[in-house]
Amino acid sequence: MARNDVRMGVWLMVATTLVFALQDGISRHLASAYNVPLVVMIRYWFFAAFVIALSMRETGGLRRVSTTSQPWLQLFRGLLLTLEINVMVLGFVYLGLVESHAVFASYPLLIAALSGPILGETVGWRRWAAIGVGFLGVVIILEPGWGVFSPHAVIPLFAALMFALYGLLTRYAAHRDSAATSFFWTGTTGAVFATLIGIWFWEPMTGADWIWMGGLCISGALGHWLLIKCYEVAEASAVQPFAYLQLVFASSIGLVIFGETLRANVLFGGGLIVLAGLFTLWRTRQKG
Repeated sequence: MARNDVRMGVWLMVATTLVFALQDGISRHLASAYNVPLVVMIRYWFFAAFVIALSMRETGGLRRVSTTSQPWLQLFRGLLLTLEINVMVLGFVYLGLVESHAVFASYPLLIAALSGPILGETVGWRRWAAIGVGFLGVVIILEPGWGVFSPHAVIPLFAALMFALYGLLTRYAAHRDSAATSFFWTGTTGAVFATLIGIWFWEPMTGADWIWMGGLCISGALGHWLLIKCYEVAEASAVQPFAYLQLVFASSIGLVIFGETLRANVLFGGGLIVLAGLFTLWRTRQKG
């Protein structure tokens, strides 16, 4: 399929962010009642099955897709994403969706800041300025100078740092592996690591919560499928700015469903982060 249908790509990205926001809402609900590693483990089982099913449809099947010349890098990527998801869902429990996503939205800025030392890319003064503005937004959200600073506030920031590193390693892996190969290793090794962590936290779930767990697994697979289709029909640089809608959708779920509040500093700081991130994406596209 030609990669030139920007309008369709935008709509697919909007649908992707909505589905992932719903996934985050379900994760918040389940993680409030059960151990976070348990929820992530079961979610990964379904995700691995989805990845394997997609890989079997690729030319050459599983044998070709699973072949990599950099297995240690792919293993580390899988472990990193597994840990990041556990940390982010923990953030949902302690901070809620609104504040967690407001801070996590800084991950594109972290990617830009780390792309120089890790990938050797050039980051100009304009993007460094945008990165500085974005992290000012993070400081405003965390409020380190007002009252008692909660250590829970750094949970989504740590998740953003891990996700940024995962994104950079994915770009590095793309020099020698196809996207299908990296996706296969992400799902399968992630399921192994999630199981090694989560199996120690097993606890029985009620019938109703198994329905929610089914919804979590389906939304995860559907979100990834929509994202794949999005990148098939449009260039990533054209649709990536719309990924910030996940912040809007997830925050709306937090406000309406979970009764969270939107503090002024979170609104202002989150706005700075999004604007800085959009500018960074625009400058990256211009340089590209």
